[in-house]
Amino acid sequence: MKKFNIRKVLDGLTAVSSSSSSSTSAASPQSGNRENELIPESLQSEHFQLCKTVRHGFPHQPSSMAFDPVQKILAIGSENGALRLFGQAGVECYCQHESGCAVIQLQFLVNEGALVSALADDSVHLWNLRQKLPAVLHSLKFNRERITFCHLPFQSKWLYVGTQKGNIHIVNVESFTLSGYVIMWNKAIELSSKTHPGPVVHISDNPMDEGKLLIGFECGIVVLWDLKSKKADYRYSYDEAIHSVAWHHEGKQFVCSHSDGTLTTWNIRVPAKPAQIITPHGKQPKDGKKPEPCKPILKVEYKTTRAGEPFMILSGGLSFDTVSRRSCLTVMHDYQEPYAVVVLLKKDLVVIDLAQIGYPIFENPYPLSIHESPVTCCEYFANCPAEVIPALYSVGSRQKRQSFSKKEWPISGGNWGQGTLSFSEIIITGHADGSIKFWDASALMLQVLYKLKTAKVFDKPRSKEERSSTEIVDEDPFAIQMLYWCPESRVLCVAGVSAHVIIYRFSKQEVTTEVVQLLEVRMQCDLNEVESPEGAGDQAPAVSPAGGASSPQSSLPQSHPSTSSNNSCDGLRDNLPCLKVRSSPLKQFPGCQVELLIQLVWVSGEPPLQITSLMLNSAYGLVAFGNGYGLAVVDYIQKTLLLNVSTAELYASTDPHFKQPRSPKKARQPSAGLCDGNDSSGTPEEKCKSPTSDVRDNSFSRSRSSSVTSIDRESREIISSFFFCDSLLKKSEPLAVPSLWVGTSLGSMLTISLTVPSTPEQRMQQPVSVSTCGPVVRLKGGILRMAQLDSSGTLLPQVYEPWYDPNAPEEERDPPRRRKPISPPSSQENQDCQYAVICSEKQAKVLALPSQSCIYEHNITETSFVLRADVVTMTAGVAIACFCANGHIMTLSLPSLRPLLDVNYLPLTDMRIARTFCFSNQGQALYLTSPTEIQRITYSQETCDNLQEMLGELFTPVETPEAPNRGFFKGLFGGGAQSLDREDLFGEVAAGRASRSLAQHIQGPGGMEGMKGAASGVVGELARARIALDERGQKLGELEERTAAMMASADSFSKQAHDGSLNHKNFFFGERSLKSVYLTTFTFEDFELMLNKKDRFEMVVVSCFVKEQFTSI
Repeated sequence: MKKFNIRKVLDGLTAVSSSSSSSTSAASPQSGNRENELIPESLQSEHFQLCKTVRHGFPHQPSSMAFDPVQKILAIGSENGALRLFGQAGVECYCQHESGCAVIQLQFLVNEGALVSALADDSVHLWNLRQKLPAVLHSLKFNRERITFCHLPFQSKWLYVGTQKGNIHIVNVESFTLSGYVIMWNKAIELSSKTHPGPVVHISDNPMDEGKLLIGFECGIVVLWDLKSKKADYRYSYDEAIHSVAWHHEGKQFVCSHSDGTLTTWNIRVPAKPAQIITPHGKQPKDGKKPEPCKPILKVEYKTTRAGEPFMILSGGLSFDTVSRRSCLTVMHDYQEPYAVVVLLKKDLVVIDLAQIGYPIFENPYPLSIHESPVTCCEYFANCPAEVIPALYSVGSRQKRQSFSKKEWPISGGNWGQGTLSFSEIIITGHADGSIKFWDASALMLQVLYKLKTAKVFDKPRSKEERSSTEIVDEDPFAIQMLYWCPESRVLCVAGVSAHVIIYRFSKQEVTTEVVQLLEVRMQCDLNEVESPEGAGDQAPAVSPAGGASSPQSSLPQSHPSTSSNNSCDGLRDNLPCLKVRSSPLKQFPGCQVELLIQLVWVSGEPPLQITSLMLNSAYGLVAFGNGYGLAVVDYIQKTLLLNVSTAELYASTDPHFKQPRSPKKARQPSAGLCDGNDSSGTPEEKCKSPTSDVRDNSFSRSRSSSVTSIDRESREIISSFFFCDSLLKKSEPLAVPSLWVGTSLGSMLTISLTVPSTPEQRMQQPVSVSTCGPVVRLKGGILRMAQLDSSGTLLPQVYEPWYDPNAPEEERDPPRRRKPISPPSSQENQDCQYAVICSEKQAKVLALPSQSCIYEHNITETSFVLRADVVTMTAGVAIACFCANGHIMTLSLPSLRPLLDVNYLPLTDMRIARTFCFSNQGQALYLTSPTEIQRITYSQETCDNLQEMLGELFTPVETPEAPNRGFFKGLFGGGAQSLDREDLFGEVAAGRASRSLAQHIQGPGGMEGMKGAASGVVGELARARIALDERGQKLGELEERTAAMMASADSFSKQAHDGSLNHKNFFFGERSLKSVYLTTFTFEDFELMLNKKDRFEMVVVSCFVKEQFTSI
């Protein structure tokens, strides 16, 4: 047998393996199966590489925002140190500060392709945005003072940094070094003041005079500082704390927002008192007294239109009896013509159109509504049928609002990437409110296609008092627990936390359903008193309830309408569903329409357990679901229950655990919304919590043993997975037959044989027969995934029914037809022609069928357990992809189970990652990295190689527009804008060097190329330099030739001057002096200073020389 060397396979990947020993980490081929060596495998370790691709969704816990009005790029910083950059639709970028500290402020170097970020750990960073993956070029870490505010003037390389001590330091953004120029707080305020003014909360320069700096202190003091004279011109004082300050564009007035909800307007030359004091939302007393204080105004902007009308936009300031949410706000303006306002809320980004009546909002093109309701589950589909996305978009476009602004989205910077993927991708998210969203995830973009609301099937209680006593969850009773979707047939199956299953079919026609088709199932039995299952039919087999177990809900009888029966005679709830079904007609719009509703009911006062596994097959017309009691198989075409058995009944007499007595009986409680089924800890209140519970999100721990211990025997065996297929179950069967494979939490794989009528007509009339076949194999840990390979090792796709519109007119309706994959060859005696792939939480096995012999086995992990496993199709073959609780992502080849990839990527920190992590074909995967964001990753080497081409570009070379002309008379009498040479004030020559102990400079990982790009961006236009590079090179060559000609001319001229000096004794210059003039200067001014202006001869000669030699350069 061929041996596989694990070191050669991993090819330098991380040596930290989740396996405990090398003997168990390698695949173990079983003896006696030499024919399997002939199966070729093209997948190798070089086909795999793990990297992040793109992050979608709303930034989690946003803390700051900035906008580049020329590049039209928006930046949002978060409390966890994340940085999100947005351009036009499809142009997004995610960056992360290494420290993970909150981003307190962002400042763009406008139209320079650079961004400055200030963090809560008192560090300032310069980001280079001229590359597809932005990187930090420089960092400056303050050691003795806390940063509170930063200001970067337009087209300036000097950054003002205010601190908690009230001082202002100045940073050169080119070199990220501190200037010796410092504005100390004790020099800024009145000398007679005995109290500290507090932190600096605002810095800005006068719009008409760059030499005047406005400094706002928290205590209410504002100082107008003269940078040249290094002293305060005016000081303004108010008795309420300041939150923000804004200039009027003429530079003669400014407005302050205060903590009591007031706005004070000041004339810069009248510091004694404010020109105006208003409380926008305060109640004005009739007696003329001061208005009642309101909530703080956190942000104010003071703008005017071209017509002269003022725009004062503020955030906050409502009265205390009004419920409001804090928000960050900024104004996008076009030279004092504001056209939109961006409002950054805690969980949303809103852009308001200021130019239209009624101030409508812009339609947001970004996928920021992922968290509209908390995400409870995700599924990822790559390489979907081409017609599915247009069909979903067609029905979803009718759901959009029509009250958006008619203008285009104003944040339109950047360019799309050039590369793309050749396959389409769809992401489906389930939410806590019962909604399901379909997203187009093709080409690293994300766009919502269609939204389905499953809660419409039920009657919603108007208040908590009206809620039914049969509900088993305290919050979000309609939350989606898991879902299964067949893209080919467009049939959707959804399981909710209230123990219900809904099956949807896709239709382009609108229909009205008078009565929702309902099927109630009793799934509860005592493992010590198992009764044999009866045949298929509408009624579930009779089972014995678990005695002695009290429900966390009230045990008093409650009247509740049910399609089955009323409460039992002993006063316990019986045959009651957890949710009340809608009684009025249901209008179903084009899209996913309800086919069947299945509800698990209470049994003898005991609530149903939540569903732990779900699968549907459109070709068979069957859906299977299971929980801690057992499993059920439902025919959703004939609306009948085919099988309802306990897990123990599947084993019959072959289950060793079934023989173990269970005494005394333990009280059974409903499992938590999305928690692990084997976790028996926790109070009933904890187990009934919503899937969005913080307790479950913030902690995830469970211990499992590789061997079956007494603790494992005490825990209930749960149905953990299903798989529908045409398989060879028995050696006596020559052809593959419809089957259902069942996996359990104790590692057992069992099979169920199905007899499905072959023609559509027979399928509608004849019943489907079901028979259990017992266990096939046992693995360590719960079964997570099962799949099927043919004799050549190719993945066999599941059988499905092609989509047809069930509500289309008769003349347009296509008859339903069942599609089957390529039939495997007939099984001959002692010959295997199929392979079953089974992956559990601990190991993976490959079985040959129909002999059911194990040909390959691999122990995935001993110290941890697998959270998610999928059999995926790559370009070069088929593999198993696994995500472990210790953070490892691994891939195994099929069928030999050779390790191809093992990377320690992401440790499990909360249950959110566990329940949302999913793999897809073509090397794609995703998970919910925060409550509001989806992180997509790839484990494909091909995608990693093409990632740079697929990513969009943030920076686009654009000419900086010039300021509008203010007019001759206004500039003459009103005073034009006065510029300031900050280099003369803040440079090392004038201001000296700052103390080295004040701040520490840290070189960023951006690289030399990035540093050069950013430096050139600060001092000039990099795009211009690139365009003129060739032209300058040619000019340099020409300059060398001209320099040589000028040298020769100078020598000739010096000889002529020497000869002339013999004839003219008053000649001032000698040969040596003239050469030195020519060699040391190229400017006309220098020539004129060095020449003797009294001698006209020399002036004429040199002037002609300069004109002849310099005017052409």
